[in-house]
Amino acid sequence: MSARVLVTGAGSGLGRALATRWAADGARVLVTDVDAGAAAAVAGELGAEHHVLDVRSDESWDGALARVRQLWQGVDVVVNNAGVGLGGRIEVVPMADWDWIIDINLKGVVRGCRTFTPLFKQQGGGHFVNVASMAAIMNLPAMAPYNVVKAGVLSLSETLRFELAPHGVATTVVCPGFFQTNLPGAARNPDVPEVDVASKLMAVATVTAEDVADQVVRAVADKRFLVLTHEDGRQSYDFKRTRPEVFEAQVAAFWDRMRSKIEGEK
Repeated sequence: MSARVLVTGAGSGLGRALATRWAADGARVLVTDVDAGAAAAVAGELGAEHHVLDVRSDESWDGALARVRQLWQGVDVVVNNAGVGLGGRIEVVPMADWDWIIDINLKGVVRGCRTFTPLFKQQGGGHFVNVASMAAIMNLPAMAPYNVVKAGVLSLSETLRFELAPHGVATTVVCPGFFQTNLPGAARNPDVPEVDVASKLMAVATVTAEDVADQVVRAVADKRFLVLTHEDGRQSYDFKRTRPEVFEAQVAAFWDRMRSKIEGEK
C-alpha cells in the first residue's frame, strides 16, 4: 500500500518540492499550508488532497489529525516543514519578532509531533520528518533568532529519536544549507539590509529545493536520522566536531567581512 504523507508549508518552496517528490513515488499526499489557495493549487497539480493548517494553532492541528483519519484512517509520515525567517543583530530584533518565529518554527514543530505521536503509537509506527537547518549547527552571527529555533528543532528531533523508537516511530531531522526558495518573502529583518545574511547566501546557492527533497525522501526510506544536504555543510559539521579551530576561524572571518560593511570598519 502506498505511503500516506502529510507535509506542512507545502504550498511553496521546500514543502512543495517534498509533496511533489513523494507524489511522484506514488504516495498519497496531504498538502497543508496556512495559505488555502496555495495548498489547493499544489494539490490540484499533484492530484493530492489539501488542508488548511496554521501550525500556530492547536485547533488547526487537531483538524489535520481528523483529516488524515477521515481520508486514510492514519498517516505514515508527518513532515514538519513550515517556517519563516528572521535575522538581525541581537540588540536590533524586537522581542515580538522572537515570539513570532518561536511560535511558528519551533512550537509549530512541537505541536505537530505532540498531535501525531498518539496516532503513531496506536498504529505501532510512523515517521516524523522535522526540517531544521545548518543554521542549527553553524550559528552564524546576526542570525540569532533563526539559529535558536532551528537548534531547538534539532534538539527536539534527537530527543524524540530515542523516546519514540520503542514504539516503532522513526525520526529524521533535515539540516539544509542555503538553497533558493521563497523563505525571504516570509521573513523579517529589522536590521540594516547588509545584515540579511540568509538572503545573500541563498542568492548564490546551487542546490535546489528539488535536490533537498530527493535526499529527504531517500533518507526516510532508509530510516536515517540526520540529513545534511549540502557538501559544504557536511564539511562545516566535520570541522566543528574534529577541527574546531578551523570552523571558528571561518565564522570569525565571515563576520569580519559582514561587520565591516555594517559598521564601516576597515
